[in-house]
Amino acid sequence: MISDITGRIAVVTGGASGIGLALAESFIAQGMSVVLADIERARLESEVTRLSDDGADVRGLVTDVSDAASVQRLADFAVAEFGAVHLLCNNAGVESGAAFLDIPLETWRWVMDVNFFGVLHGMRSFLPILEDQEQAHIVNTASLSALAAGAPTFGPYVSSKFAILGVSENLHAELAARQSPVGVSVLAPGPVKTQMSLSERNKPSDVPSSAGNAQRAELMAKLNAMVDEVGLEPSAVADMVLDAVRTDRFFILPHPDKAFEAVRKRLRWMETNESPGVRHAGD
Repeated sequence: MISDITGRIAVVTGGASGIGLALAESFIAQGMSVVLADIERARLESEVTRLSDDGADVRGLVTDVSDAASVQRLADFAVAEFGAVHLLCNNAGVESGAAFLDIPLETWRWVMDVNFFGVLHGMRSFLPILEDQEQAHIVNTASLSALAAGAPTFGPYVSSKFAILGVSENLHAELAARQSPVGVSVLAPGPVKTQMSLSERNKPSDVPSSAGNAQRAELMAKLNAMVDEVGLEPSAVADMVLDAVRTDRFFILPHPDKAFEAVRKRLRWMETNESPGVRHAGD
């Protein structure tokens, strides 16, 4: 928890677009200084320049969250620039897939390396810094998919988000048990108007493209149409994150009805063996 965030320092990965950029803008509006990290250099430099020109105290560093050394450089950079870090948002994420047997191992490794190990690297590098503060907080971006599996072709993404929820819950319990000053939250949104569907623009050269997969293309078209129609604006999600940091709330659920129903279906499955079945776009 950070009861008063004015004057505090935030680090946001995946910070040059989507939810990450909205988080940065929200934090800046509340008087925070921000370090933006992203793997896309041109976009990162453009956003840092724009925010700085508007008067924000912001820095940027190109960071590959799948690389532990790169994340450690980010931590060292943040401390060198601002002397402390109070809020870490492990937000960078990617998505790719196909039917289970059609997903190459390279795709599994890429999605897990960015989504799960990116969060893990962030917590390992920044937790010692955060624990030196009187109040500090970690926000890990998971997904509604961390509560509801069953989406065809999304196996790597769903698995990575379940893993984020698990490691976050475990760390939360550990820190609370020893009365650490560091709080933990998990952000689990459903449809949000971001560029997640274009994640493969940043994939390594050894990761095959999923563009030629017909099942995948059909599902992504439906998903993109649904996001365009009913997806939340990233700024609305950022406001919820800010409130959770101030109130020490673990679950941040931008789509609470969908989240609660997903958990109810899981409980019914456990109690009655009634499987929730396949998730469709928007479920």
